[in-house]
Amino acid sequence: MSSEDAAGGADPGEARGDDGDSTVWDVVVVGAGPAGASAAYAAAVAGRRVLLLEKAELPRYKTCGGGIIGPSRDSLPPGFDLPLRDRVHAVTFSLNGRMTRTRRSRQMLFGLVNRSELDESLVEHAVKAGAEVRTGVTVSRVEQHGPAVPDRRTVAVVLAGGEQPVLARAVVGADGSASRIGAHVGVKMDQVDLGLEAEIPVPSSVAEDWAGRVLIDWGPLPGSYGWVFPKGDTLTVGVISARGEGAATKRYLEDFVGRLGLAGFEPSISTGHLTRCRAGDSPLSRGRVLVCGDAAGLLEPWTREGISFALRSGRLAGEWAVRVAESHDAVDARRQALNYAFAIKAGLGVEMGVGRRMLNVFSRRPGLLHAALTGFRPAWNVFARFTRGATSIAEVVRTHPVARRALDTLDRPQAG
Repeated sequence: MSSEDAAGGADPGEARGDDGDSTVWDVVVVGAGPAGASAAYAAAVAGRRVLLLEKAELPRYKTCGGGIIGPSRDSLPPGFDLPLRDRVHAVTFSLNGRMTRTRRSRQMLFGLVNRSELDESLVEHAVKAGAEVRTGVTVSRVEQHGPAVPDRRTVAVVLAGGEQPVLARAVVGADGSASRIGAHVGVKMDQVDLGLEAEIPVPSSVAEDWAGRVLIDWGPLPGSYGWVFPKGDTLTVGVISARGEGAATKRYLEDFVGRLGLAGFEPSISTGHLTRCRAGDSPLSRGRVLVCGDAAGLLEPWTREGISFALRSGRLAGEWAVRVAESHDAVDARRQALNYAFAIKAGLGVEMGVGRRMLNVFSRRPGLLHAALTGFRPAWNVFARFTRGATSIAEVVRTHPVARRALDTLDRPQAG
């Protein structure tokens, strides 16, 4: 509760404009993916008036492997029922189609979902918590100064098509890797990758062979890899590599699908997308505007896993947006925004730092990583504990001297 509430003044969630019907929301969230839905839920649970804006109609397809690892499960709202399409107990590793080996676990390693179903369920939980959702709304920009902004405590969310701007005490940008809110904040990216993915319907005989098992193939391009994620009668097959290698990445996907014996099946969807990792010094806020998830460039640099980063950063953004909304001046709003940035950097930022180092090692020596995971049980155990959420790569490096020394040795700059 703000001091103005305590003093019996006007509710900061509502204000009247000259026309008598302008509403100022406490928190407006732009983008209804995992990050945005999590932010809207967190702010709504805190009792604030929350509006979630999404340009598409829900449900909608999103290019995404759909792997739900432990940190993702731990970040879901209480009572959330994951719409799992499969539960993974085995991983087959290959090195560009060679040296194939399968590792198995008695415990579930991670789950697989369709993003359309996950996102819709997360939005439903935000609505149950009290958030309002508007779909089919495109945000063109946000303004913190100018004629659309009635006072210094308000942000104007400007909509395409000449609609009346939406006013808020705080805004959370969760509008994806090509984020307009991220551009307003000044987010800078230092790693951009191209992912290509196909959703391939397969006969039940083929689906049964893949049930409960995923494939991870360390690819032919530096830092590249491919995957097969089974989801009932459909296999999600994809590859990812650094941007700028578009033709080679497409060739990798074609070769990958052919090796798997899946070339004869017609994909129901074939898509491509860019993933973007933030630079370490990139801002996470500007004034009363925060960014999270892909809009902030928050994802794991090595695996490019983004769902857990979206859920965790979205929750934090929603919680801190409430505090920003309650701030009565720019100094306090800035303090709360900096606290949000500190929370992100202390957790996800540390994980990203180790992930960058892992990507460096993997890009140079994929065979070494493959040999460790397939032939060295402690490495497989770390992988299994990581996917289940029992640890993180950063935690392993921090607490295990042998792991730290190995990473230090392998990540040394190469001479010449």
